[in-house]
Amino acid sequence: MENGEVYRATTEAHPGPGRGPRSGLAAYFTLSRLTGFRRLKVLELVLSLLAFICEEIVSQCTLCGGLYFFEFVSCSAFLLSLLILIVYCTPVYDRVDPTKVKSSDFFITLGTGVVFFVASIIFALTHDNTIAEIAAIVFGVLASLAYMLDFSCMLREKYKEPRPMKGEAAVRRECLTEPLNA
Repeated sequence: MENGEVYRATTEAHPGPGRGPRSGLAAYFTLSRLTGFRRLKVLELVLSLLAFICEEIVSQCTLCGGLYFFEFVSCSAFLLSLLILIVYCTPVYDRVDPTKVKSSDFFITLGTGVVFFVASIIFALTHDNTIAEIAAIVFGVLASLAYMLDFSCMLREKYKEPRPMKGEAAVRRECLTEPLNA
């Protein structure tokens, strides 16, 4: 058999216009909005996932309350980070108000970072000294630090934005309500 006869029925010589290197779901996913400090979102996602995986490896615990709280927080942090990344990296960002996305990201990052740090401390106080628990605590603390660094970058960016002065908003309202020839 010739080489061409074997594969002729299953392969296309020239794929159609809808197929290529960026087709399917990959065509909707872009990292172009992850500039500067927003790249920390990927680090937060990875660290919270590693903390969750290491915590799931733990097979026995003496004081399980800290472990269960850490499990809930690390899983929630991973899912919230994934949600924010999906919003930033897909066309969903173009369909929602960017100020609302940034505001939500601001408060989610702050809350997740603080609660993740508290959960890591509680888990550190109640763990049984296994390698998986120590790794989960380390990844949890690193993730909470990444969240707090991201929050501080967002806070700095927020204060750099120009804000209208108190009287400026009233003058704008008057200009919009008064006729031009008055």
